[in-house]
Amino acid sequence: MTGRLQGKVALITGAARGQGACEAALFAREGAEVIVSDVLDDLGEATARSAGGRYLRLDVTSTADWDAVAATVRERFGRLDVLVNNAGIAPARLGRIDELDIEDHLRLFDVNVHGAFYGIRAMLPLLREGHGASVVNVSSIDGLTGVGSMASYVASKHALTGLTRSLAIDLGPLGIRVNSLHPGIIDTPLVRSIGEARSARLARTVGRQPLTRMGRPEEIAAMALFLASDESSYCTGAQFTADGGHLAGPYRELPV
Repeated sequence: MTGRLQGKVALITGAARGQGACEAALFAREGAEVIVSDVLDDLGEATARSAGGRYLRLDVTSTADWDAVAATVRERFGRLDVLVNNAGIAPARLGRIDELDIEDHLRLFDVNVHGAFYGIRAMLPLLREGHGASVVNVSSIDGLTGVGSMASYVASKHALTGLTRSLAIDLGPLGIRVNSLHPGIIDTPLVRSIGEARSARLARTVGRQPLTRMGRPEEIAAMALFLASDESSYCTGAQFTADGGHLAGPYRELPV
């Protein structure tokens, strides 16, 4: 199937690289007018050029930036059909709650939760003008379960999951769908930057999954495409996982 987003206007945050860049490329191939946003200007502009879209600088923690982007989208398109809140950050360190930095805790909530809240709030008038508008909040499998030594990050992702469910109730009568996407361990620049010790921990974790490999950004983009398209027109307030079976439980060979 082609043209699954034909004629739609889509804004993707954190789209300079990784999952967001893959989403931008795929959405463009499926016919969308794509707006790439990020704070990594050089990479963002390159991604936008490659996708045939437009780059707008956006710090998702800034309400002023969101207002400026909303004004530009209104002037250029007059509406928004798809908002993918893809921007997110990982914790600076792992540890028990008394070992975690307050500044890192606040930063995680600023980007992972408040960024989506500000974005949906700023874009709501444009989404109301959209054609079966869809909001996709990119959370994590850590927004569906507990993880040791990652309390702040996990709390931020749970908050985004809860925000998704509540906004689905509020915005459904306006014709706006809101769903969350929960990737597992995906091979992205963010994951590759976490350091040798944490990478070893991830490798052990992946090795216990039913599918014993990291996911590819393209696989997350494919699910984002489904949620952005009219194919998911009866889906809202739902959580969609792509995790190699991670949440199903660890693989164990039966004893002989």
